[in-house]
Amino acid sequence: MRGPGEPFRLPRLVVAAPSTGQGKTTVAAGLMAALTASGQVVSGHKVGPDYIDPGYHALACGRPGRNLDPHLTGEHRVTPLLLHGARGADLAVIEGVMGLHDGRLGTDGFASTAHVARLTRTPVILVVDLARASRSVAAVAAGMADFDSEVDVAGVILNRTGSARNVTEVERALRLPVFGALPRDDDLATPSRHLGLVPATERSESAAAVARLGEQVARHLDLRAISEVARSAPDLDGPVWDPAVEVAGPSPTVGEPPLVAMAGGRAFTFRYAETEELLRASGCRVVDFDPLTDIRLPAGTQGLYLGGGFPEMYAAELAANRTLLADLRDAIAAGIPTVAECAGLLYLSRRLDGASMAGALPAEATMTPRLTLRLVEATAAADSLLTRRGEVVAGHEFHRTELVPAAGLDPAWRIDDDTMGFATPTLHASYLHVHWAGHPQLAQRFADAVHAATPYSASLRRAPTPPTAPQVSEPLRHHGDREVGPGLVDFAVNVYAGERPAWLDRALQRGLEEAAAYPDPEPARAAIAHRHGRREDEVLPTAGAAEAFDLIARLKPWRHAVVIHPQFTEPHAALARAGHPVTTVVCDPAGGFALDPDQVPDDADLVVLGNPTNPTGVLHPAEVIARLRRPKRIVVVDEAFMDAVPGEQQSLVRNRRRGLLVVRSLTKHWSMPGIRAGYVLGSARTIHALSRRQVPWSVSAPAVQAMVACATHQAVTESRARAENLAGWRSVLERGLADRHLEFVPSAGPFVLARIPAGGWAALREHGIAVRRADTFPGLDGDWVRIAVRPPGTTRRLLAALDLIGYRPAVRSTR
Repeated sequence: MRGPGEPFRLPRLVVAAPSTGQGKTTVAAGLMAALTASGQVVSGHKVGPDYIDPGYHALACGRPGRNLDPHLTGEHRVTPLLLHGARGADLAVIEGVMGLHDGRLGTDGFASTAHVARLTRTPVILVVDLARASRSVAAVAAGMADFDSEVDVAGVILNRTGSARNVTEVERALRLPVFGALPRDDDLATPSRHLGLVPATERSESAAAVARLGEQVARHLDLRAISEVARSAPDLDGPVWDPAVEVAGPSPTVGEPPLVAMAGGRAFTFRYAETEELLRASGCRVVDFDPLTDIRLPAGTQGLYLGGGFPEMYAAELAANRTLLADLRDAIAAGIPTVAECAGLLYLSRRLDGASMAGALPAEATMTPRLTLRLVEATAAADSLLTRRGEVVAGHEFHRTELVPAAGLDPAWRIDDDTMGFATPTLHASYLHVHWAGHPQLAQRFADAVHAATPYSASLRRAPTPPTAPQVSEPLRHHGDREVGPGLVDFAVNVYAGERPAWLDRALQRGLEEAAAYPDPEPARAAIAHRHGRREDEVLPTAGAAEAFDLIARLKPWRHAVVIHPQFTEPHAALARAGHPVTTVVCDPAGGFALDPDQVPDDADLVVLGNPTNPTGVLHPAEVIARLRRPKRIVVVDEAFMDAVPGEQQSLVRNRRRGLLVVRSLTKHWSMPGIRAGYVLGSARTIHALSRRQVPWSVSAPAVQAMVACATHQAVTESRARAENLAGWRSVLERGLADRHLEFVPSAGPFVLARIPAGGWAALREHGIAVRRADTFPGLDGDWVRIAVRPPGTTRRLLAALDLIGYRPAVRSTR
């Protein structure tokens, strides 16, 4: 126990670099993850106003990431905030900003990493990038160490190293200890975004990526020596920042504390942990809501805090959540105290880059090519919810949008000769980000207003009578991409809802670099053959599955072509375009759309079916499909979605019997529908005949490279992981449909066929949800819709819309 007046013992270190782009975030997050995995409790901190890096720190440490910024909070609060954030931790890791000595321009390094290192008396470890350098980094490191005698540069970590010879060359030249060398690994690099790094909450595999970073750091860096550096830091004198000391504390209330609804989720990731702590210390109850998935404000909302983030990246989805936008507009009009910073400002505007927003503010926002990034001092332009006229605060701007305000409201701030934002007695909205730990009076005023506010209660709105679905002129050529549009959440297109892997993006880039030459499909043919254990002459790369169906339709003058429906309509359409009459065999809905080979006429010389079938998701047993084979008959199995089946059970890709063609597509599972990449597997004779009908160079160079990349062991492993993800997401969707007593077909694919009577397709569109109408599939009527599998957060938007339509669970599921 620490006695009164005793200094604080906090092992700590700063991860810095000579300049930005050296890999500070990669090393810092990996170091936090590695130390945490070793059993230590680690506290992550970031120099400067950055919101994004602390998200990775939180994943690595399992506790909130914190910021240390002399500009935003004042020099005197930096050490107290460090001690507060690191309370209960064994060690603190502080990630720097930009170059070690780079601070606010014109201030001799104020708010730089070196400034924070001096204030907190913390040793520094430099990260230097060897991707394009050798001995010169030793000179740079020496200059960093000698530039400021008050900054203790304890050693170096070499990042993105290549050859062992170069590492040895650099180590010989350095006059500082080297704590390890991280080899170059592009798959572990954190991706960029127009405002910086992509927030951790937006990366589908963020936690796994940080864990892999930790494993790499543990393997290549000397954690024991690094921990010794942290333990060498001198003790710190108090006090510890305490939110309860900064505000007046809770007022006497009857019943529950007043509720502040705080925007979160993928679109609103920017806020300081201390903001919520100050509000709780002021007697408020803080509840997160996700503007992308929640269709109502939390019941009893008495205050709204809409922080920063990337609403422009999700403008269509935000616009589609019309019920929540109406709630926000009504709550603000009713006088609910509201703070909106940057993203919140855009969300409350009339339009954001053409997408309709809440319309609570008389302004419209558009994207611009210029990034606004600056540290400022702002003067309150008027008395308002948060400020008093003439009050000065420190803040920062970080946005790539421009706001065109209309007249009618007072501005929130004056900065130099400009005004910014909007301010009223119940509303404060602007681009300016303010750290309330540096200005706790703002938190106090907001909390006081929340305590005095009347809780917002939204009346249930009756959904308008939905229009009937319009007629489709060419049902066989109607696909899911026709269903999507501005303001609609996409459940219509079966593209995997996740980022492409870095290795696939690199392959596509290689394809673009080869665009000056005619594409050669032979590397793709060889890779696919190896992937499936086939001979190369049994493989034909194609421009997606669509080209394969067209080639098959033109293969011969089919006497009796049969398509088993409900089924992807493109094979049927291709046969019709080629002038062949087509017999439709419809699987029985009462039998779960199972395949019955006896329904197929014996004289059929071509039979086409899907497995798993689009749109039913039914996975037919391979032995049942095999019963379709006959002498002089070609059976075409569309396995475009087989890679979404864990283990690819029931696949026929390795079946080399005559008369069997298997069609595969890579576009949906690998999130690249703009790259037409597919292939056909079959007997060498049939493949040769198909290739003679193929247009020269129909398979592009990027598609060739994609096929090669997607046939590797790494891709097969990741494909299985994606299939497992889909299975988990699908179970959430199917459980939600079952809870609402809606009929659906148990699926093995990345979609679920469900029956939603009373114009379900159109009713969902009225609530911002696009699903695939299924009445264009032979054998299905207008009550059926096909719903693409999405992550649980997005699926909740669909289920909430079903609740509004009237399909609510009789008893809420507790599963």
